[in-house]
Amino acid sequence: MLRITTETACFEHTLRLEGRLAGPWVDELARTWGQLRERDGGSFRVDLEGVTFVSQSGKSLLRRIHRDGGRFVAFGFMARAIVEEIES
Repeated sequence: MLRITTETACFEHTLRLEGRLAGPWVDELARTWGQLRERDGGSFRVDLEGVTFVSQSGKSLLRRIHRDGGRFVAFGFMARAIVEEIES
């Protein structure tokens, strides 16, 4: 299960993720991100602090978000390891 919370302030969207980014939840994040991009534009931050697992398809989506200018919030060991892999 994945919880996606969105916040928008000063043309910057934050997608806060909690849980497992895998299976149907990858598609749900892609839909949420795509809708925000199309509707509002602006910049994006993805908060990975609450993520407990990311599948290969989840990592592919995060790489696409990164290539499109998305920034990641990652302070914990798990979140930092995911970001390092995606950004390399």
